[in-house]
Amino acid sequence: MSLSGLKVLIVFVLLPVYLCCVQARLAHVAAEAELKVPFADELPTRQAQLAALRNTEEFDVLVVGGGATGAGCALDAVTRNLKTALVERNDFSSGTSSRSTKLIHGGVRYLQKAIMQLDYEQYMMVKEALHERANLLEIAPHLSAPLPIMLPVYKWWQLPYYWAGIKMYDLVAGIQCLKSSYVLSKTKALELFPMLKKDKLVGAIVYYDGQHNDARMNLAIALTAARYGAVVANYTEVVHLLKTKDQQTGAEKVCGARCRDVITGQEFDVKAKCVINATGPFTDALRKMDNQKTQNICQPSAGVHIVIPGYYSPDNMGLLDPATSDGRVIFFLPWEKMTIAGTTDTPTNVTAHPIPGEDDINFILREVRNYLSPDVEVRRGDVLAAWSGIRPLVTDPSSKDTQSICRNHIVSISDSGLVTIAGGKWTTYRSMAEETLDAAVKALGLSAESCKTVGLMLEGAKGWTPTLYIRLVQDYGLENEVAQHLASTYGGKAFDVAKMAQVTGQRWPIVGKRLVSEFPYIEGEVLYAIKEYACTAIDVIARRTRLGFLNVQAADEALPRIVQIMGKELDWSQERMTAKSQSAELEAAKKFLYHEMGYRSRSEQLTKTFIIPALVSIRYKKRFHKFDKESKGFITTVDVQQVLESINVHIDENSLHEILNEVDLNKNGQVEIDEFLQLMSAVKKGQVSDSRLAILMKTAEETLDKRGPVTVDRSGGGV
Repeated sequence: MSLSGLKVLIVFVLLPVYLCCVQARLAHVAAEAELKVPFADELPTRQAQLAALRNTEEFDVLVVGGGATGAGCALDAVTRNLKTALVERNDFSSGTSSRSTKLIHGGVRYLQKAIMQLDYEQYMMVKEALHERANLLEIAPHLSAPLPIMLPVYKWWQLPYYWAGIKMYDLVAGIQCLKSSYVLSKTKALELFPMLKKDKLVGAIVYYDGQHNDARMNLAIALTAARYGAVVANYTEVVHLLKTKDQQTGAEKVCGARCRDVITGQEFDVKAKCVINATGPFTDALRKMDNQKTQNICQPSAGVHIVIPGYYSPDNMGLLDPATSDGRVIFFLPWEKMTIAGTTDTPTNVTAHPIPGEDDINFILREVRNYLSPDVEVRRGDVLAAWSGIRPLVTDPSSKDTQSICRNHIVSISDSGLVTIAGGKWTTYRSMAEETLDAAVKALGLSAESCKTVGLMLEGAKGWTPTLYIRLVQDYGLENEVAQHLASTYGGKAFDVAKMAQVTGQRWPIVGKRLVSEFPYIEGEVLYAIKEYACTAIDVIARRTRLGFLNVQAADEALPRIVQIMGKELDWSQERMTAKSQSAELEAAKKFLYHEMGYRSRSEQLTKTFIIPALVSIRYKKRFHKFDKESKGFITTVDVQQVLESINVHIDENSLHEILNEVDLNKNGQVEIDEFLQLMSAVKKGQVSDSRLAILMKTAEETLDKRGPVTVDRSGGGV
């Protein structure tokens, strides 16, 4: 490129980006100086928020939907000095926003389409997303970070092709580029990603995108809105929209909503000058409350992700498969010390409880096998959790071609004044909210200030530093891993969580009893979750912590203690018509894990009938009878305890119950020989892995066999 060409590039591409960043920074500084934070010290309780919903004469804006977009709209509105309310019929981020790929990205594949098809709309969508990526990483540094992603190349001609595309991605980002992309040789690629398949590997290209804790990010946006004075209430459902007639035209106008507290069943009206529909996949349901004859605009698509152990990927390097066997893109990413793989993209029906399908899980596993070394056995049994999220693709209702799916998002305002924001993606939630409020203010004549959310720090961002966890260890006596988790989850609010952690009674850690041993979540977080509007055990395992998304078995084991803590704090033990008993709450949470987090798929793998070779079956039966010494045909915790004590292994009774419960398919408190053989068959086939009972019994058998018979030929002083 000539020098004059380079100057033109700087003037027309990089300079506007730079000026945009400077203007955003100045706007943020000005905004912070004038914004008041009514609840900087303590958030209002959910009861106080519901009371405010009932007793406020009229809000300027009522947002329906507590996902990323809805929470973003509430934050945008309240910081414009509009009296704002938000209602969500389930929990914040309970839908699509908690079930993403966890990436904050501009969309490499969209840029490819923009270049190949000379599509300016696609190009601007990527440019906007890259700007929002930079902003989101800045306003929530504790919840997000840059992540290098490797694109392996197996054909020489693809190397310059992909390199040019990735470099264009960097160029479009301008000074907001996280880090410059680079090319790797085959040797260096395998050094950084040793699990990668070596055969025919030419090299690799590494580029950077952002990664975040999506449910916690969503919650941070909603809590920030509450700090600034927005009235936010989860488990508050819209029953129907309220309307009033315009005296001059006689036309009906939306003026609020009839709401119902899902927990108590009480109904009340919420009046508002503007109602914003930000309900994601349920967009059409609310639009039909406004007008039954309106056409559907939502085109729901299911995306399934799986979680497998962390050893499948390096600690800080993701992988992108740009062309799977059926043309879909698969990401393979480290997250929360585990590995996420996904996503699929298949048409689906709208449901509040999407279930991951076995076909989708196996599709992802097959694609993962294609990119990993044959030395790495990708087993179905290694899937620790799986979930499905519904992506709300939309068609533009104002478009002549109603069948064409909108690539970005749409903002529409009905004849009665219902404002709908639909489509889009996680990364652009803030700009979508800004566009929505701009349209609402203009169309409905609201008196509002300009947008102030660019650079506005979210809940926990203030006070966070990369070394904050060290202070938590030093000041409170928390384990290092727990302290790091609290700092990266709660940011500056981690000290509030640490104060609620109970003393362990041990020399170390001094405080912070874990919910399950292998994850850094502590009991104090359950108490803090209630302050963050958690109402159910599902809220805790799925969104306040991410245990349900990381390991369904671990979440299942933690549930009784979580329910016990919440029951005591929320008085579930009291006999009142509106309260859930602890047993019902526990059952609901187990049902969530079973259906929505992939536990059912694991159970189905365990109950599949596999043919075991006769010799192998004899070996497994022999192992079983070492524990079933009385030939009862089943074993209990007492049988296992006796064998373990004989080899000086001690496990408490509660832990043994949990170990046997994994295999006890008919839940009768004992493991029959048929159940054990099914388990061992599934383990052998790789359909189930990490079975504690199988490993425990194998280890015990090997230890007993090594001992052999006790010799007596020299006993009693013999010669």
